[in-house]
Amino acid sequence: MASDATTPTKIKKLSPGELQILWADGHETRHLAPLLRGLCPCASCQDEMTGNRVVLPIHIPDSLEFRKIELVGQYAVHFDFSDNHGTGIYSFEYLRELCRCPECAR
Repeated sequence: MASDATTPTKIKKLSPGELQILWADGHETRHLAPLLRGLCPCASCQDEMTGNRVVLPIHIPDSLEFRKIELVGQYAVHFDFSDNHGTGIYSFEYLRELCRCPECAR
């Protein structure tokens, strides 16, 4: 069940490589394309059996950009990245978990 903390009210591309999400609880999350690409939840980036990462954030260039951002139903976002990767579906819960702001890092 979605909560205010995992319900986005606005998703906006701030630059080719930065995404802003405003949440219903008033929180703001900013994500960089290289970070999200490195933490892609798809089966080709993360071993389905072990959960170990196949593609690590260190393998992703800092210049990576979002090419396309699309909602997936009422629960997730899909990204096409400039390295031609586009198989990951990022749930709203996962995107909130990945928030790196000081408040969420506590």
